[in-house]
Amino acid sequence: MCGIVGYIGTQKASPILINGLIRLEYRGYDSAGISTIEKEGLSIMKDQGRVKNLYSLDGINNLEGTIGIAHTRWATHGKPSKENSHPHLDNSKTFGVVHNGIIENYNELRENLNKKGYTFYSETDTEVIPNLIHYYYTKEAKKDLSGFLQAVKNACSELKGSFALEIICKHYPDNMIVVRKDSPLVIGKGENENYISSDIPAILSFTKNFYLINDLEYCILSRNNAQFYDKDLNPIKKETKSIEWNASSAEKDGFEDYMLKEIYEQPIAIRETVGARLFENSKCTFDELNFTKEYLKNINKIYIVACGTAMHAGLVGKNMIEKLCRIQTEVDVASEFRYRNPLIDEKTLCIFISQSGETADTIAALKLSKEKGAKTLAITNVIGSSITREADYSLYTHAGPEIAVASTKAYTSQVILFATLSIYFAETLEVNNSSIATLKNDILELPKKIEDTLKISENVKDFAKQVYQEKDIFFLGRGIDETVAREGSLKLKEISYIHAESYPAGELKHGPIALIENGITVVGVVTDKDLLEKSVSNIQEVITRGAKTLIITNQNLDDKMFNEVINIPCTNSLLSPILSIIPLQLFSYYIAKEKGLDVDKPRNLAKSVTVE
Repeated sequence: MCGIVGYIGTQKASPILINGLIRLEYRGYDSAGISTIEKEGLSIMKDQGRVKNLYSLDGINNLEGTIGIAHTRWATHGKPSKENSHPHLDNSKTFGVVHNGIIENYNELRENLNKKGYTFYSETDTEVIPNLIHYYYTKEAKKDLSGFLQAVKNACSELKGSFALEIICKHYPDNMIVVRKDSPLVIGKGENENYISSDIPAILSFTKNFYLINDLEYCILSRNNAQFYDKDLNPIKKETKSIEWNASSAEKDGFEDYMLKEIYEQPIAIRETVGARLFENSKCTFDELNFTKEYLKNINKIYIVACGTAMHAGLVGKNMIEKLCRIQTEVDVASEFRYRNPLIDEKTLCIFISQSGETADTIAALKLSKEKGAKTLAITNVIGSSITREADYSLYTHAGPEIAVASTKAYTSQVILFATLSIYFAETLEVNNSSIATLKNDILELPKKIEDTLKISENVKDFAKQVYQEKDIFFLGRGIDETVAREGSLKLKEISYIHAESYPAGELKHGPIALIENGITVVGVVTDKDLLEKSVSNIQEVITRGAKTLIITNQNLDDKMFNEVINIPCTNSLLSPILSIIPLQLFSYYIAKEKGLDVDKPRNLAKSVTVE
């Protein structure tokens, strides 16, 4: 759950490494460090806290090395501290390593290395890696670059868990070795230089040409070359892939925070995700899929598996698929899915959603589904990510880089992708549904309606100022609105640290209403006209007990009944979650700002959850 950066070239490495860490800080920010190869050997500069702290370290400006590795940490093993921060060196200070992932058998490895005379100075799982490499290097007959590679391979063969590694050695100032297994890593190719990173956006300003590495593929990097090897160290060839993201899209573009920028980028993200898949008077197309009518008719069940916000997008997708296609669909939490022996066979379609494409629980669930014979479909925002290499089919949301830890535009892009995917399924099945043509038109009109919805930000901001000191806030909805209530509740928890809960509105009287007391805030989402009367009736129950109410709606309501009503544009009920979530994203954002919190980097969270 960390970010790693590497550089080998002709420029001073340290400024490039720190710049890359700043762009990766959303992956972790409790400590940071860099190591470069200097004339006297390996340097190491690291400290607890944010990446910017590196600028104040003694000697940081004196580094001249043109090869180096860097790391920003989200603690898993060992508390945040200078000792536990990366990079880590072996006892002889010959090898330097940065690591993203988790080594599950590190205690066993540490004990074995202790018996061989190695000493450990941190609480981390990572420190075993450079010492293990050193141990195998001393055993190698050849003390050359091939021996270095063999030592890395032998060490990795003992590691259980996930890892993306950058390794430098003081004996080889013109080379670096990188390898990955179940953790993200890309290589950016420049002119007489190479860049390495956990995520493409961190190095996108330097190059648009990338090598995408598969599990247990090794690479020896020099300034003008990248030589790849498979798990048995047989040479393999790789071609670069051009990534056309605009580097400026990873900057704030005048917004105070990345999260606010990304909320306002949602009209563009929706347009990009819909792309050329859908036109008003023609069938929806997915060139990536080859599903036939016969295959879809024989599906006995669809599983949508994801975590957090992605799972909430899946709940909306369930509503869409079942309504348009009449295929039974279940949504499951990825971290629970594979431990309950799910009923999966060759007639099951399993859809996996991960914004980063590196979510460990989701990837593990995907692998299980493949073992049981199901077809697997990945939905992600990151080209070349791990999930896309595991799945039978992959669909990209094209939301562009999302830097803020709390997801906004990735969520709405996932929802709109489900809408178009559901239409594709329905049309392939030749479902006779007259509402599909109307739904297509509503999708095409959605970006403009999002722009209109964003204009109500001041109303949301005013209500946020009234309630930002609350300790508990409740969210209610019925039908598809209940899925939005869940996401709104999660967003508030993530960035404001206010205890928030969501409930189906009809469940109030079955227990949760006991929590409602005078002055408490309740947020209601009311967009389904078929459930309007029942939803309003449930909200009246909390008003009677003294609750303050914020209502997000596209229905004609009596504004005087509630403390604040945010009116959003009308659209197809299946698409309403895309519009109704936007005021709740802004609500969470403005509450966090009133509390003086860092909205882009909330405590204890990281953008990409690459460990279980």
